Amino acid sequence: MKLLNILLIASIAMSSAWAKEKFFVVERESESLATIYDGLKRTNIEGMHNMNHGVVKFDGKDGYVISRDGYVVKFDPISEKILAEYKTSKSAIGFVIGANYVAVANYDDKSVDILDRDLKPIDKIETNSKNVGIKIYTDYLIFSQMDNDIISVFKDMNAGKGNPNFKLHKEFKDVGELPFDAMIKDEKYIVGFFTSKFFGVVDLEKMEYKKVDVFLDENRQMVLKVPHFGFWSIGGDKIFVPAVGDNKVLVYDNDFKFVKNIQTQGLPVFTSLSPDKKYLAVTYSGKDFPTIQIVDTQTLEIIHTFNFDGKVLHVRWSETSPQLYVSVNDTNKIAVIHTEEWFLNREIFNVKKPSGIFLYEDGK
Repeated sequence: MKLLNILLIASIAMSSAWAKEKFFVVERESESLATIYDGLKRTNIEGMHNMNHGVVKFDGKDGYVISRDGYVVKFDPISEKILAEYKTSKSAIGFVIGANYVAVANYDDKSVDILDRDLKPIDKIETNSKNVGIKIYTDYLIFSQMDNDIISVFKDMNAGKGNPNFKLHKEFKDVGELPFDAMIKDEKYIVGFFTSKFFGVVDLEKMEYKKVDVFLDENRQMVLKVPHFGFWSIGGDKIFVPAVGDNKVLVYDNDFKFVKNIQTQGLPVFTSLSPDKKYLAVTYSGKDFPTIQIVDTQTLEIIHTFNFDGKVLHVRWSETSPQLYVSVNDTNKIAVIHTEEWFLNREIFNVKKPSGIFLYEDGK
């Protein structure tokens, strides 16, 4: 028995030692994913369809990609083999992975598709609207109807057993003008709008909705719109929101009370929080596209600025080593910043027009 326990511990230790990060990088114009392993560009996975806004997600040992032209692709992140694909519409905008389903928010045919984990169709929810901000909370599937200014909450009547059976549970109407994305924080579904001067919060336990004003500076002037919620960062006791149209990152506490604005070099479009929540990486658009800045999340001050030889489209922090991976689109490379001593550590070349960087930990 003791020998068995020793062997089990040794096996776990070896598995942990061999577990390595693998980065999958969207090659924006090549319908492909590049893989980075052990710090080097290794392979390309072809046949991923239109990757202009490609998104990759992982659940267990399954990888999924959604393409701009409405394909969902399932692949094995270890063998890098495509396992299945299904076209939900002419244009899809987002997806989520449940324990026994994949749900896809469609733009073009104004529906939400429910597929099993092998991408076989189960149901199609017709909405007569572009659908955005799709999220999961317990047995609920939540999304926003852009054209109808509605937040829809569907409940799985099978409670996660077998294929899901989603039925409308609650709708919140007239929530704001043109909802465009959302995120989940605990039991809160947080949605942003293109034209309304606030964002909305649904408490999914109480099934109640409230509006939270967005302020631009210390005089509390309102912003006309908020950015894509994939560009927000939540961690520790703070929420960081890039302000569209001004050189600021807005800081809120966990109760959505305004804390401070951080003055930035340019117009921020993306924020990414380090795994230990100590630092925030901020990327920009316009003339400051090639720049990223690092914010200390305790002092809320900018402590480092890095400039590159092309547009920065995405960043990703390593979970296991002090490194920040930076997607430099124009010069076909991934730059790697050392995040303890804060210098450009190395560059990984031959990644074609890189944008999104997604992390999979091999061995888990």
